[in-house]
Amino acid sequence: MTVFIVGLLSLAIWLELVLGHGGFWQTRDRDTAPFSTPAKAGEVGKLPSVVAVVPARDEADVIARSIGSLARQDYPGDFRIVLVDDNSSDGTADVARALRSQRVQVLSGAPLPAGWTGKLWAVSQGIEAAGAPDYLWLTDADIEHAPDTLATLVARAQVECRVLVSLMAKLRCDTLAERALVPAFVFFFQMLYPFARVNRRGRTAGAAGGCMLVRRDALERAGGIAAVRGALIDDCAVGALLKRQGPIWLGLTERSRSIRPYDTAGHVGAMIARSAYAQLGYSPVKLVGTVAGLGLVYWAPPLLAVFGAGWARWAGLAAWALMALAFQPMLRFYRRSPVWGVALPLIAAFYAGCTLWSAAQYYRGRGGMWKGRAQAARAA
Repeated sequence: MTVFIVGLLSLAIWLELVLGHGGFWQTRDRDTAPFSTPAKAGEVGKLPSVVAVVPARDEADVIARSIGSLARQDYPGDFRIVLVDDNSSDGTADVARALRSQRVQVLSGAPLPAGWTGKLWAVSQGIEAAGAPDYLWLTDADIEHAPDTLATLVARAQVECRVLVSLMAKLRCDTLAERALVPAFVFFFQMLYPFARVNRRGRTAGAAGGCMLVRRDALERAGGIAAVRGALIDDCAVGALLKRQGPIWLGLTERSRSIRPYDTAGHVGAMIARSAYAQLGYSPVKLVGTVAGLGLVYWAPPLLAVFGAGWARWAGLAAWALMALAFQPMLRFYRRSPVWGVALPLIAAFYAGCTLWSAAQYYRGRGGMWKGRAQAARAA
């Protein structure tokens, strides 16, 4: 009887996730809708001014491509780029200066003060140097943008009166580790922050830090970047901050792509572990509940399907099928085989292990490790 109840619970959860929960799995929220911009109408002078702020720490291997893609934006309005070199040791600033773009200003970051994460402190310095543009484009040093990205962001922000427009940059998906684990990363993110709910009125808020266009005046009204200075999951913190000021939008894109390789399972695991325990508020109780919940949602269905009997087995099979079905749109977006949908329980087990690793690193004083900095202690 207990086994049957577990099967029914698993099936009920997946029915709710597939039929409700903002349709998170359908990948409908994308930046493919056309917008009429002032530039197309011959009104270039009315285009808002934009400053891109890029924090960078030891990014010499990718900075030329990312900053170069910003410098090549075909946005005809007032646009410039502020790169904040966060005490790099690999010549990141020199590589950026070698581009010799008149749009690019390179700043040397000040020492990190108490209470700030490294990235947000660099962003804060970049915003101060930006002056008073209409929009701030907050983007990462490992993101390469198509030439029309900024024009598309500004058009949506203006037409839909959004105070924040954010794109979930498409992650690399080339190696076996990336093919197995990266689509699930975005799938789980959408499960936590259903894009459809983010994009309409309500409490759900989120953003993707690789590409965020922010109205400067709205950010200032919200208290500025200093209001989230200790946030380890800084993009979603900014999303929540800005949604209190007005409508926001988050969607998938092919225009902005991550150029940072995560070519082994260890690299992907480190990326997940950097913020997994922060997502749980550094709570041991939530950690135990999360692992138990993962067991019910992801592991019970295949176990019941293989080892169960009678109605319990059928419930497990149905839940497993719904799970695999829900994963298909994301697999198509990343051009991966639909067979990976059947493997989602194993992928979820890997993510559970990364979450436990994240907690262990936190209690060892190495939580939120990034480029030699343990940032979770600051965030906590």
